[in-house]
Amino acid sequence: MKMKKFIRWIRPTVGIANESTRECWLEKALRSIPKGSRILDAGAGTQRYRKFCTHLNYVSQDFAEYDGKGDSAGLQTETFDYGKLDIVSDIISIPESDSSFDAILCVEVLEHVPDPILAIKEFARLLQPEGVLILTAPFCSLTHLAPYHFCTGFNKYWYEKHLNDNSFSIVEIVPNGNYFEYLAQEVYRVPFVSDRYSKHKPHWFEYFGMYLVQRMLRRFSRRESNSSEFLCYGYHILARKVK
Repeated sequence: MKMKKFIRWIRPTVGIANESTRECWLEKALRSIPKGSRILDAGAGTQRYRKFCTHLNYVSQDFAEYDGKGDSAGLQTETFDYGKLDIVSDIISIPESDSSFDAILCVEVLEHVPDPILAIKEFARLLQPEGVLILTAPFCSLTHLAPYHFCTGFNKYWYEKHLNDNSFSIVEIVPNGNYFEYLAQEVYRVPFVSDRYSKHKPHWFEYFGMYLVQRMLRRFSRRESNSSEFLCYGYHILARKVK
């Protein structure tokens, strides 16, 4: 068995639940929206969360310019299929009337918006009073989908400031992961990064060293206390438009 496959096989269960945790939270939040509500998936991309909106009047929006290759920098998807979008527009200028949606979903999009505060203002315009905003974005993100990657650092204070300033009341703000899980995620990414950006590739004993570091991080993560305030994958936000 090759060393990379061996390390993957014995990998500690830490730093691997970013997407799955987010998806579980999103499913619960979306299922709680009343049947028949009109929901906008803002920056819908490949519409991967449409599956949780079968009871809703789902409307997808995206600017539809990313092709999977971008400018080749950082992390790219290679291919990218938007499917059939309902609206193709800039996220800060969506051609819908004021108060035309009961809910808005925006998942891992704000880092790709040059001015994310303008996106929040547009969501406030589009939502009915008491309308629901379901929002996630990375706390710290590596360059991805470039050249459409503009922002990082969406911590809870960013949400508290800009949502409250733009007619939203935060109902729930939940950290995804913690400091130790984030580090473990990046340790596991080292072989990929070294393949692309370094002249040196890890030796077998360095792979084993990464495994030991992950075991250490798993132990710390199991007994951590609020390290998410320092760093985490990101936050899950449920907010309501103030009347």
